Amino acid sequence: MTTRTARRLPVHRGPAAWSAILPGQEAPDVLGTTLTADFAVVGAGFAGLSAARRLKQLHPGARVVVLEAGRLAEGASGRNSGFMIDLPHDISSEDYAGQAVESDRAMIALNRAAIDFARQAVEDYRIDPAFFDPCGKVNGAASAAADAHNRSYADHLARIGEASEALDADAMHELTGSRHYISGLYTPGTVMIQPAGYIRRLGAGLRRDRVEVYENSPVTQIARTGSGWVLTTHGGRVTAGTAILANNGHLESFGFATRRLMHIFLYASITVDLDDDALAKLGGRPRWGITPSDPMGTTVRRIDAAQGGNRIITRTCASFRPGMEVSTADVERAAAVHRRKFDDRFPALKDVRMEHSWAGHLCLSRNGVSVMRELEPGLIAACVDNGLGTTRSTLAGIAAAELASGESSPISRHFCAKEAPLKLPPPPIAEIGANAYLRWREWRASKE
Repeated sequence: MTTRTARRLPVHRGPAAWSAILPGQEAPDVLGTTLTADFAVVGAGFAGLSAARRLKQLHPGARVVVLEAGRLAEGASGRNSGFMIDLPHDISSEDYAGQAVESDRAMIALNRAAIDFARQAVEDYRIDPAFFDPCGKVNGAASAAADAHNRSYADHLARIGEASEALDADAMHELTGSRHYISGLYTPGTVMIQPAGYIRRLGAGLRRDRVEVYENSPVTQIARTGSGWVLTTHGGRVTAGTAILANNGHLESFGFATRRLMHIFLYASITVDLDDDALAKLGGRPRWGITPSDPMGTTVRRIDAAQGGNRIITRTCASFRPGMEVSTADVERAAAVHRRKFDDRFPALKDVRMEHSWAGHLCLSRNGVSVMRELEPGLIAACVDNGLGTTRSTLAGIAAAELASGESSPISRHFCAKEAPLKLPPPPIAEIGANAYLRWREWRASKE
């Protein structure tokens, strides 16, 4: 019998602010018994809930059980920036462009399939449309070098037949209320989501479809028994014919892909709900999202009352933590940077307080591949989002459900054709080198 015990469970620093700014959730269903299912899914983020939804589409009568370590939308799915991006978005590049025209076109088609999958869930489960806004996004440039990145990216998009619109400094001011940006590049295909609102309501919709979603039920052990798998939590046990691990970087916690995954934490802060005086000083439009033209710059997003209050989110700073845990000091350091970045962009709002600051865990591989494959008979991974969790994790969840069902589609074939993640340099070289590189990239993109 194969048995794997979790070496660590998720540890978060700071609140999952996207969830914290919404009304409280109902009491969770916690696994407290032994049960048998056709499929068990570990993780209730974008990958896990997408896998559960796709499984119910393929097997309407199947018993599907989802096990989540915390509350819905309080892990990584409540800690990202809420951009569902359709276009190439390689965060290791200078300007987000991918590797080649044809591969970029293929990836765009897949990303749009993920967005369509989410859009259909919004319709089917009557998810608040404010939580899924297809308004596009802007790459903002605050320097000549960043403006050059925008123009390079626009040229690349033109070569692959994708639309974009150049914005000048006045247009950026009209959008954001900030004079910080000298230009921008608008692309229409991104959906701006309230990630916690989307994930919460997706979970509620799946429950209505008779998917069992158990929260505060971390899986501490997985064991092969006969032709199935037994998943053990603190309070119960699930035996399933097929199990899907949709726990992103914590795949490594069960001994898979050891020393092949890069555990990166990004940091963000969100303001208090802006009062009428602050809104008048700010100006601009009530909803927008700015990604930096340099991928290591600062992401800024404004939301409105329907999404959790009139607030501004600032996201920047990154650290590599192989132990999958950051310190309070890490969050405090990032929060101080966020304050400076916010004040640079919105000097009239220097008295506005940040209500929450937090860290969010994402997982990359050196060669930019996800881990969506059968790890052992009946055990499938849908992990490693490479910094594109809302879209890539949605795709990985769909693919894992299809692989578990013997189905083939462009989505599952895309993942199955990928090689394994490359090994990382040995510790401590990997940690020292990665953090030095991240700090250098942040310094170089400091104005952004």
